[in-house]
Amino acid sequence: MVGIHKCVFCGRDIEPGTGSAFVRTKDGAVLWFCSNKCKAALLRRKMKPRRTKWSAHFQKGGKPR
Repeated sequence: MVGIHKCVFCGRDIEPGTGSAFVRTKDGAVLWFCSNKCKAALLRRKMKPRRTKWSAHFQKGGKPR
């Protein structure tokens, strides 16, 4: 049975058969992304989830000062 993963950037649940996995070559860590928006924000744009308003990490109380 395939489990449900969480998006590394926004924290949403990823249904089986959707999303994408990225394997980091430095340490072999598997990063799961729910959409290309989250993947680009973390990998290309180097954004922090704590400072992005649409992520769950920001909504938990990680609002910047």
